[in-house]
Amino acid sequence: MNASAIIDVDSLSKRYGRKGPLAVDGVSFSVRRGQVFGLIGPDGAGKTSVIQVLAGVLSADGGDARVEGISAIGDPEAVKSRLGYMPQGLGQNLYDTLTVAENIEFFRDLRLIPEGQFWENRDRLLAMTRLAPFLDRPAGKLSGGMRQKLALICTLLHLPDVLLLDEPTTGVDPLSRRDFWTIIHELVAERGVTVLLTTSYMDEAERCHDVAMMHRGRIIAAGTPDELARSLPGTLVAVSGAPVKAIRAALADWNGSASVALFGAEVHVLLTVETADLHAQLARQGLQGVSVRLITGNLEDVFVHRVTQRESAQSEALELAVAPLRPADGASKHAIETRNLTCRFGDFTAVNRVNLAISTGEIFGLLGPNGAGKTTLIKMLCGLQKPGAGQGRVAGLDVDKQRFALREHIGYMSQRFSLYRDLTVAANLELYAGLYGLTTAQRRPRIDSLLASLGLGEYASRLTDSLPMGLRQRLGLACALLHEPPVVFLDEPTSGVDPVARRQFWDIVHLLAEQSGVTVLVSTHYMDEAEHCHRLGLMQAGQLIALGTPSELKQTAKTRAGTLLAVQTGEFAPAFKLLHAIFPKAMLYGRRIQWQSLTPEADRDQASTALNRAGISAEIAVQGLSMEETFASFLESTGVRDV
Repeated sequence: MNASAIIDVDSLSKRYGRKGPLAVDGVSFSVRRGQVFGLIGPDGAGKTSVIQVLAGVLSADGGDARVEGISAIGDPEAVKSRLGYMPQGLGQNLYDTLTVAENIEFFRDLRLIPEGQFWENRDRLLAMTRLAPFLDRPAGKLSGGMRQKLALICTLLHLPDVLLLDEPTTGVDPLSRRDFWTIIHELVAERGVTVLLTTSYMDEAERCHDVAMMHRGRIIAAGTPDELARSLPGTLVAVSGAPVKAIRAALADWNGSASVALFGAEVHVLLTVETADLHAQLARQGLQGVSVRLITGNLEDVFVHRVTQRESAQSEALELAVAPLRPADGASKHAIETRNLTCRFGDFTAVNRVNLAISTGEIFGLLGPNGAGKTTLIKMLCGLQKPGAGQGRVAGLDVDKQRFALREHIGYMSQRFSLYRDLTVAANLELYAGLYGLTTAQRRPRIDSLLASLGLGEYASRLTDSLPMGLRQRLGLACALLHEPPVVFLDEPTSGVDPVARRQFWDIVHLLAEQSGVTVLVSTHYMDEAEHCHRLGLMQAGQLIALGTPSELKQTAKTRAGTLLAVQTGEFAPAFKLLHAIFPKAMLYGRRIQWQSLTPEADRDQASTALNRAGISAEIAVQGLSMEETFASFLESTGVRDV
């Protein structure tokens, strides 16, 4: 055990059921005072089990977990009084029938907070979260972002020195997520609060001081985000200028790369040789004039590399068996068209006058948090929800007047896994083949080809419930493709899926569009998935607030709000206090301080001068905008908030 650590986990293990696998398998890590430590990994990795043991609400089967020297296993009640614990889910520690003010007062009574301290803490936290105008609103009527901020107030009300936050920003809108992180980092900088949080967002883990990557109950890598990114072997490059399928095929059996992944119109390659060798290999395969540029690795690249390295296998290359589409004579070039499409539930407008034109063979992404209206829009386009106003056409059919005919021309994969878990993989496919009206002669070849092309052949006789989440998602896609539809809708298909399976899934989506000409509309709240799409629609509060390619949207956000400046320093707390006074939009991002500037050179000089006068050593650099920052910029410029 580490005596100097505030949180210390040593060889922790946890099993559910007598014969079940270990959900937590010998996990060890420590967290220092004033540190934001992230446990990152997909659903089922064991993150929540670890944090629940530390919170004193779950027993363990082996090892120990201590908070400020007290064992959460031996004396859980003593630990509970020393920390703030926020469980997974949007506001799961709240009471929906109570107002914002009543929820806060309930936690005051629960924590026995003295009257004077309560009012001081309450007013400060309301100001930080900007929830003061909503004190009389029931918690059940708050948006996802507001619920999480209220949950954070209730968790922080007694000003604990240790915070345990279980996936606190899942499904939250980008501005609320940014507010949330600003609050956390300010508490760390000002009060030295120690934070342990879990997340499945690899891009979000960049905000932590240190991270531990979890996979199947074990820690597979740990360190600072920068250290882990630098640990990638070789050179990461983006290859473009030729069809992605041709690039991937040219590198399929080549031993000069550790991984090959499709990203929109590019292929990302982790080279173990020189870039000149890559050019030579592409030329040998008949690909001349292909562009190769260096790119910076991220935590997802690290996770994928570590997993494939541990399992001694690269991500399997999948070939999709879907026949190329033959457009009908006179068919529109747009597979999906909407005009002022609207849906209301009583007084609530879920989708507000959306206009879209999506081309045949395009991968179009609907990006936005939970509750933005993505699922409702998709359901209208699939004929599952009647529009309240406006028009929509999919595959040439009216989504309102030809709802039943439409279903033969689309594939739909729902947000929640909707197949039958007590049936085998093959039985699910047989069932869907019958639902789609495939003849006996059509069924066997289609099922066999999809099982083979999606890597499901060896699992055909397995019960669906026994499959890992990534394979379940592939099965869901197979069922949606059985009748060879020209348009496929994927509603948050990779939520909670591990990065390796997520990359394989996106490879399939790219092949579906490029090889077969299928139009794909995919919704997601993973901001980093935007790079996989040809174009994006940013949705918030039922409105389409922006439309364009990822690079176009980033450039627009940069033009509107300026270049991103990032200050890297070991003395992040005093540096942030100093710079925030000069640049009010500056925010902490892990140990970095960053803000967008329309006058980057002047701001850089001013920041450098101020830091030098204070004796603070720092590096100031220009950073590219992430999609989350881009989305937040559009939200601020349009004034559309998740309320």
